[in-house]
Amino acid sequence: MSVTLTENAARKVQGLLEREQNADLHLRIFVSGGGCSGFQYGFTFDEQIKENDAVVENHGVKLLVDPMSLELLEGAEIDYETSVQGESFVIRNPNAASTCGCGKSFTPSENGSGCANAGY
Repeated sequence: MSVTLTENAARKVQGLLEREQNADLHLRIFVSGGGCSGFQYGFTFDEQIKENDAVVENHGVKLLVDPMSLELLEGAEIDYETSVQGESFVIRNPNAASTCGCGKSFTPSENGSGCANAGY
């Protein structure tokens, strides 16, 4: 699986997990229908690793992805950026043909060679 967390994103997730004070939590990223562009990204903490989840560890953080979401996120990079506009997770998804103005939803490209970036 080639969904990755950058070091900045992993550091932010680790900080959020420390606040939760639960060593069994992992970051789950998923794609669901909805949003302005057809599909939207979601993040949650999850204690349960499901049988069909893909599990990837980047910089000490376990990332869980269900099979349907993995198909739309293959090759994506999740980063955490700080700018004058604020702080946010940013998803660079090669499978997204475009993203909406808010950056939380996307339209998948038909051939998997999109270039859209989404902020979250």
